[in-house]
Order: sequence, then C-alpha cells, then structure tokens
Amino acid sequence: MEKSCTLLVHFDKGTPAIANEIKEALEGNDVPAKVDAMKKAISLLLNGETLPQLFITIVRYVLPSEDHTIQKLLLLYLEIIDKTDAKGRVLPEMILICQNLRNNLQHPNEYIRGVTLRFLCRLNETEIIEPLIPSVLQNLEHRHTFIRRNAILAVMSIYKLPQGEQLLVDAPEMIEKVLSTEQDQSAKRNAFLMLFTCAQDRAINYLLTHVDRVSEWGESLQMVVLELIRKVCRTNRGEKGKHIKIIISLLNAPSTAVIYECAGTLVSLSSAPTAIRSAAGTYCQLLLSQSDNNVKLIVLDQLNELKSSHRDIMVDLIMDVLRALSSPNLDIRRKTLDIVLELITPRNINEVVVTLKKEVIKTQSGELEKNGEYRQMLIQAIHSCAIKFPEVASTVVHLLMDFLGDSNVASAIDVVVFVREIIETNPKLRVSIITRLLDTFYQIRAARVCSCALWIIGEYCLSLSEVESGIATIKQCLGELPFYSVSEEGEAHDASKKPPQANSITVSSRRPAVLADGTYATQSAASETAFSPPTIVQGTLASGNLRSLLLTGDFFLGAVVACTLTKLVLRLEEVQPSKIEVNKTSSQALLIMVSMLQLGQSSVLPHPIDNDSYDRILLCIRLLCDTGDDIRKIWLQSCRQSFVKMLSEKQLRETEELKAKAQVSHAQPDDLIDFYHLKSRKGMSQLELEDEVQDDLKRATGEFIKDGDDANKLNRILQLTGFSDPVYAEAYVTVHHYDIVLDVTVINRTKETLQNLCLELATMGDLKLVERPQNYTLAPESSKQIKANIKVSSTETGVIFGNIVYETSNVLERTVVVLNDIHIDIMDYISPAVCTDAAFRTMWAEFEWENKVAVNTSIQNEKEFLDHIIKSTNMRCLTALSALDGECGFLAANLYAKSVFGEDALVNVSIEKQADGKLSGYIRIRSKTQGIALSLGDKITLKQKGGS
Repeated sequence: MEKSCTLLVHFDKGTPAIANEIKEALEGNDVPAKVDAMKKAISLLLNGETLPQLFITIVRYVLPSEDHTIQKLLLLYLEIIDKTDAKGRVLPEMILICQNLRNNLQHPNEYIRGVTLRFLCRLNETEIIEPLIPSVLQNLEHRHTFIRRNAILAVMSIYKLPQGEQLLVDAPEMIEKVLSTEQDQSAKRNAFLMLFTCAQDRAINYLLTHVDRVSEWGESLQMVVLELIRKVCRTNRGEKGKHIKIIISLLNAPSTAVIYECAGTLVSLSSAPTAIRSAAGTYCQLLLSQSDNNVKLIVLDQLNELKSSHRDIMVDLIMDVLRALSSPNLDIRRKTLDIVLELITPRNINEVVVTLKKEVIKTQSGELEKNGEYRQMLIQAIHSCAIKFPEVASTVVHLLMDFLGDSNVASAIDVVVFVREIIETNPKLRVSIITRLLDTFYQIRAARVCSCALWIIGEYCLSLSEVESGIATIKQCLGELPFYSVSEEGEAHDASKKPPQANSITVSSRRPAVLADGTYATQSAASETAFSPPTIVQGTLASGNLRSLLLTGDFFLGAVVACTLTKLVLRLEEVQPSKIEVNKTSSQALLIMVSMLQLGQSSVLPHPIDNDSYDRILLCIRLLCDTGDDIRKIWLQSCRQSFVKMLSEKQLRETEELKAKAQVSHAQPDDLIDFYHLKSRKGMSQLELEDEVQDDLKRATGEFIKDGDDANKLNRILQLTGFSDPVYAEAYVTVHHYDIVLDVTVINRTKETLQNLCLELATMGDLKLVERPQNYTLAPESSKQIKANIKVSSTETGVIFGNIVYETSNVLERTVVVLNDIHIDIMDYISPAVCTDAAFRTMWAEFEWENKVAVNTSIQNEKEFLDHIIKSTNMRCLTALSALDGECGFLAANLYAKSVFGEDALVNVSIEKQADGKLSGYIRIRSKTQGIALSLGDKITLKQKGGS
C-alpha cells in the first residue's frame, strides 16, 4: 500500500549500520554517539528497513534526554515509524509517546515546544492528537512568537484532518481572534492562511474590513492575500472589481516578490487597459531594478506573453524594455530585441533605431569578448527595422558599412546583405552607398563578404565615374600582375614556364591616398618599365584584400571578380563614348582573368583551380572578346530582375505569415449580444467598468471558449484489450509537452467482483512512469477510470506496454491480461518552424547525427511527393515556392521543424524522376540527438509510399 512520506534524507548505502550497534550507542551516555545513532536509525527506516526492537530502547534511553538535537531527531523518528497496525488501529505503545508529547508542549524551553508543534502538523492519527488539543490551544497565547506561529499551523493541520471539525469545532473563530490581536507578521500570515484554507468567508471578511491597511502588512501575508484574491475572483467573477483595487494598491509594496505576483495576478484576472498598463509598467520596473539574470529572463517571458495579447499597451513601453540591453548577458539581449522588433510602429521607429545605433557604436570598444555576436544581433535588428520602415535606412546604412571589414565574419555578412537589399529598395541611396562601398572595399577581409560586395558593385555602378571607380578599385585590390613569379614557384620549374608578362612589368608604389574631399585615389611614386630577373614580382599578402584571398586558393572569388569586371566593361561600353578607353579597359580586364587562370593552373598553390570557376572565368573571357545583344541583356538586366523577384517573394512570405497570425476565432452568429452602454454604471469605478467591457469583448470574440475538439478526441482513443477479454480496457492519450497522461477506462465484463485489480505499465525509450500502480476493487459489470502520468525527456518514438492483473474469489492465482502496446508518436512533439538559410546551413554542418532514407514511393510527381513528406512529418518547407516551380525532373528542398524540447530537426529532400516515371533519390535527416533522427527516419520510411 502507498504511504505518505513527509521526509526525504539522502542515504549512502555503502556502509549499512547494524541494529545492535545503534542500540548500544543509544543505551550509552555519550550525546554525540546518540545523535549519530539516531541519524543512522532514521536513514535505515526511510530506506525500507524495519527496526522493531529499537522502539523500546528509544522510549527508555532517548525520551528522557534533555539535549535539543536528540529531541528533534526523536520527533523525526516518531514521524516516520508506523503508528498503526494492519487494520489501521493505533498501536498501544503510542500511549507512551502521547505523554511525552504533552510534556513537550508544556516544556519551559521554547525550542522544544515549537518543534513539537511542528511535528503535530504532520500527524494524521486522531487518537494521538485528541488528548494533546488543550495543550496546543494554550500555546496560541504564548508570549514567544516562534511558538504562536507553529501553534497556529498545528491548529490548521488538525482542523484539516477528516475528523478535524469535531476535534476543534470553534478553530476558525479562535484563529480570527488571534489574527485581530497578533502583532508578529509571520504569525499573522499563518493565521490568515488557516482562515483562507479552512474558512474562506472569514478570510475575505477580514481582508475587506482591513482593506486600507493591506499595503502595511508583511510580505508573506501579502502573498497569501494575493492567492486568496486569485481564488475568489476565479470562482466569483462579480467580486473582481473591489479585489483588483487591492492588487493595484499592492503594486507599490516594497517587496519585489509581491510586486511580481501582483502583476501576474492582474494579467490573469483582468483585461482592462488600466490594469494591463500597471502590470506591464511593473514588469519593466523589475527588469531594470533586478540584477539577477534569471529574474530578468523570467520577466522578459512575461512581457513577451503580454505583447501577444495586449500589443497596443506594450507599444508605449518599448523604450523601457529597450533599456534591458544594458545587461551584458546575450540571452537577455536577444530576448529584448525579439520583443522590441514586434512592437515597432511608425511613431517609435526613430527612437528605437537611435538606441540601436548607440549600442552598435558601443560594441566597438571591444571590452567584452562577445561583442561581435552582440553586434551581429544588433545589425540583424536594424536590418529588419529598415525593411519594415524604409525611411530609416538612410540614417543607418552608412554607420553599418563601417563594419564591412569586421573581424566577426557573420556580422560582416549581415551588413553586406543588408546593404544589398537597401540599395535595391531605396533607389535614392544608391549613389551614396556605391561611393561609400568603393571607398571602404579595401577593408573587407572575408571572401563571402567580398563576393557579395563585388556583386553590388557590378550591378549598381551605373554612371561613367562609378564604373571607372569600380574597375579601378578592383584593380587596386588585386595588386600588381602577375600573381606569382618563377622564383616563388620553385627552382624545379624552368624560367620558360613563367607568364610572359612577368618579363616586363610596371613597378609602382600603389597605396590608397585620401584626397581633400575624403575619397581615395591611387598614387604612383614611379612608373617605369623594368627588365629584371625573374624573382622581382612578390605576391605579397599586403598588396590588397582580393589578392591575398586569391593567393590562398579561393578561385570562387576569382570567378566573382571576373563576372564583376565583365559587367563593368559591358556597362562601360554603354556610358563611355571613347572606344579607345573601352578597349583599353577591356584588355586590362582580360589580362586579369588570364592571370587568374594561369595562377590556378600553376603549382604555386597547393590546390589547382576547380572546374566550375575555370569555366566561369573562361566564359567571361569569351564574352569580352565577342559580345552579342542577347548576352548583354542577360548580364546587365536579368541578374537584377532575379534579385528583385527574390526580394518580392520574401516580402510576400512575410506578409502571408502576418496574415496567418492575425486570424482570430470569432463568435457564433446566434450568440447573445451584450450592449455595455445600456448597463447600469451605478457604483462602478473606471477600472471596474473597463474590466466589464473587456470581458464582454472577450466573450464576443470567443476567447473564453476553449475548443472541445471532440472529433479529434475520438481519434486518439486506443483499444488495449480485446472485446472477449474478461476485462476490457481502452486509453485516451494526451500529450502535453513534457507529460503524457493516459486516461485508461477499465470495464469488468464478468459477473464476479475483481479484487486487487492493478494496471501495470512499463516503458521503452525516454519515458518514465511517475506513480506506482494502485490496487482497485471492481464490482461486476462496473467500470473504473485510471490515470497514469508519464514524463518525457526527449523527442523520440517511445512505447508503453503493460498488463492488467487481478484476483477473483474462485481462483487462487492472479489472472493477467496483456495489453496492446501504445506507441507515442514523434509528431506530437515537433512543430513547423522557420530559420534563415544561413542558420540552416550552419546547423547542417554542425549536427553529427544523420539518417539517410532512400526514396521508395508510388507517387510519380516530385511536388506531390514533397507535399506528402511535409504533411507526414509536420515540418515547414524553407525552400521558396518559386524555386520549386517548373518541370525539370529534379527537385531539392530543405525542411525544418523544432521539438518542444528545443531540438532542431533538419531534412533535405533530393529527388529525381527516372526514365520510367518513378522517383528516386534520398531524404537526409540531421539532428543534434540520435533519437529525433532515427524516429523521423522511421516515420518517413513508414509514410513515404503515399497513394494509399
């Protein structure tokens, strides 16, 4: 049988104590040895040992002791021993204890009295308690507060016993008297708690009588008051108005715990704008005044919830929330930015952006090691502000362009992507952005940032001066040609293999010089043709950023340089009237491209040029030698059009998501309409009136009604036994994040009474049973609802299996009915989520678990198969719909989902249509944990056939 346990003590099983040793120590006169023996005895008893012979020894040798520690340990011993026999009757030897307890309750030492009263709070045997009641009541008037506190708690626990009302008939009246005269805050709190638990009407009466003094009460008492208010207002909505006034008066309490509880209570009880504004203001105040990061994170979670239900009120507090960025913790900063970005309006955008710019400038100081990561978060925040409100772009874009050469590559990539989007969406800023980009290009150190910046230069340099500056900047960053000389290549190579232009080269000291107007120019100290030995050209890493990246073997960047130069030369043909200048520039571009190819095919670098980059550079060379109108149109217009299309699709996706979020449930057409203007306003304060109106609105929009999804409920009932079994069982499975609740209905199909019926369950996977099974008696043809709770610790397909065991009067042995297995579906834990392509790629590279599932399906259409997989796995497709358009017989898409435990699930679908019309390919699943990868793989294998 299950027993209640009021005490938990860690026990080291390594050195078990022997009962005889304990007995000897207790019989001796050594106090420390007695204390140690009592501790060992208690530990053994808590771990299931029975020490029956010890009781008499304790009564004889421990009971008379005057030592306080021994007396405390004696009470703990009495708390955990069985005080009743098998039939529930109190053991006769407990009479000895009873006398000792009475003596303790009248003991001259306050500590002994106090701990004995505390011990009585955990006693359930009325036969032992009854003779002690007069002594307990005497202690209610003791001069010492420690005793009065515990006496009140003892009265409360006795009154709550099944026969407590007979034992202490007038306990509530007595405690109410104590409450009115008591001065100690802790004792008052205990007295009020007793009234709240046992006589709620008296507690409410006391609260409303002393409503003006609530703000002067102690913190612990105020917390109980808030709990009472929550309970009263939930059961009786009509009483809400006067109680909310009490909560608002408590918002000025000196205790932060009380203020936090007040705000939470206000939000849960009222939707009145005044109440919500007060709660939100309180949260903001806590956010700034508390130094503990955990408190800040909890408060930010509360503000986040308020934002989703009361956005209009939260908008006014946006600057208060932003002040939380002063915390050095990245999680707090991230949460703060997430909340703020959803509260931006045309009214507050300028203030927000100014604050974000100040924060970006602060990150340059370099005091904190995570400044780069924080800067990246700020840049992304400013980016989304500028996309929502294009008018602020001009104020931030030039500041952010200073970070193109940032040592944190991720942050530099964010800046360049932001610049690329702004230059397209804000045509007015094009000239200033291009000028600034060309000025700062030499500072960029990352290849990916260089590639994106070169694309911008190639697409958006439109005027003659811009095109010429663009070409000059690229040439300057590439440094002198060729990229290597024979001496670098090594002695093994012949001088004849040296590129021809290495014999005659221009020697010049080229550095960007700053002119009076702030622009850069190339200054040449000397320029002459020198016929020198083959070792003169050093491919120094300091020559320029593009050169240093090329010399590390980055030929993809080389291909981007070739494409950019090609676009600039083609545009130069359109804007430069002088054919001589065009041909001169064109030949210089060709020379650069040929040099890159020679570098790629030489043995200077450890890896030769890859085929793809080689083909692209070669294509650029052919194009500059022979240009047609169609080709020119593709290079100068189509690239930009593709980019514009990508931006518009991104915007379309975002607006669709916002529309989906905005959909709310509405009332039924035949619902009652409540005209609040016609309501009686007599005696109602402004707050009560607001609250009434908000409740009506909520009722009208269906917020109070929870969907009873009855059709879905029926789908989730699982039959556990057969119809012909003597016991029929079926389970309704509810999965709620970390918990699974099995609601099992057991029906006795026989004409006999089933005794000791027990539902025994076992689990496989990351599932753990919470309670031990109970025994039940089931009458003939009657039913019983049994609830079983199971804890889940990770996203994995789990199995619950078990049996029902029972006894009947006729048969001696127990009967066992084996149950069907219950499979817990992974789909209950994962939900579609969104992440950026960059984040997806980063996670794909980091996650170590991969499950590769071969495509085996009867579906013959690629898109239909993809939709089927998305539906089966409950994931979101990150690949844009436009990228999946068209018929090419091949399809690749990325899917993403997140589990309730915060785990990421990544899926890549790559399929190809064969000549016979069948689909082939692979579905690859990656995750951080093995469970999610295997479970998703099993799910896909099971469901991918489709058709059926």
